[in-house]
Amino acid sequence: MFYFKWLRRFIRRHTNPIPVNRAATVKKTLSVAYMLLAWNAFGFVCYMIYTGRGDWAKYYGYKSEAEASIPPAQQWARTLKIDKAKVIRLRGLHKEYDYDYENEDLKEGKEEVNNLEK
Repeated sequence: MFYFKWLRRFIRRHTNPIPVNRAATVKKTLSVAYMLLAWNAFGFVCYMIYTGRGDWAKYYGYKSEAEASIPPAQQWARTLKIDKAKVIRLRGLHKEYDYDYENEDLKEGKEEVNNLEK
């Protein structure tokens, strides 16, 4: 369970034990603080979607129109550097459509590397 056993041993060696009732009070306080933080974050996300700023990168100009028009499957294929993939679009439990995807950028890069090696 503990990957950092050395850290746990260090903390237990250099700190004093906390009484059980005080630990319970601190735990309750931290859980309420976490709940409020999570609720506010959820509200902020809902507000951003409601005002039309759900894709914040596009709204603030970090993503061009061409990048925004690419489907998410192709964006992930580029991010993960997958050169060939079969994309299947599902809606509910039914297949909407499918197609084969080839990443042209990676294909050109591999061709350049092969040409340089020769």
